[in-house]
Amino acid sequence: MVLLNVNPPSEITVNKEIIEDFSEDFIDEIQLLPTNLYSDEPQLETDFHREQIDLLIRLLKYFWHDRHDFYISGNLTVYYNQKQLKSRDFAGPDIFVVLGTEKRDRRSWVVWDEDGKYPNLVIELLSNSTAIVDRGMKKQLYQEVWRVPNYFWFHPETLEFAGFHLVDGKYEVITPNHDGLLWIHQLDLYLGIYENQLRWFTPDGEVIPLPEVQEKQRADRLEAILRSQGIDPDQLTP
Repeated sequence: MVLLNVNPPSEITVNKEIIEDFSEDFIDEIQLLPTNLYSDEPQLETDFHREQIDLLIRLLKYFWHDRHDFYISGNLTVYYNQKQLKSRDFAGPDIFVVLGTEKRDRRSWVVWDEDGKYPNLVIELLSNSTAIVDRGMKKQLYQEVWRVPNYFWFHPETLEFAGFHLVDGKYEVITPNHDGLLWIHQLDLYLGIYENQLRWFTPDGEVIPLPEVQEKQRADRLEAILRSQGIDPDQLTP
């Protein structure tokens, strides 16, 4: 090993045969991998896409507010191979979830910074310009390289919706239940269409309410409990 000091020695003896044994690819591999990289994703195409991404992220974060072992993000670069940095051949799923990791904000998802973890779930939002890639090259990448257990796509305008789960290394179509919901075995939730948007559903098939609706429901339950005990909530000092 050669240490790079501020004032290096004037002469360094190196075995020429050892140097010749190192191929360029091998030298690339032993260099330190960059960390804490910034995301490098393009702007979203439509309001439908942006709102759909924001909705799914906001809902799951609120529904799992007491969990600290997951990460969800969207339109964020996933760096998974140093060689992809040179060719700029990296992927940024529209929505992805990683389980068994620290719940915190990130600039991007860098696989070698995250104990080699890849997403457990990926959702791509189709558009006229991305549909072929999402159904083809990206599906192949998620199946064969990332090994993502669950992959879904959804078109916010045409409402095309499909899901796949990994079985023996190959994606198989997820059969919808009688309500048209697709089961996500990694998250123990359903995914389905509700009022023309993609939404999370509980294992019982109930749509997960918007955060503001959940807050109202909690307030109503608290008020009912207080009144059952003879307490008028309106008379309580804020």
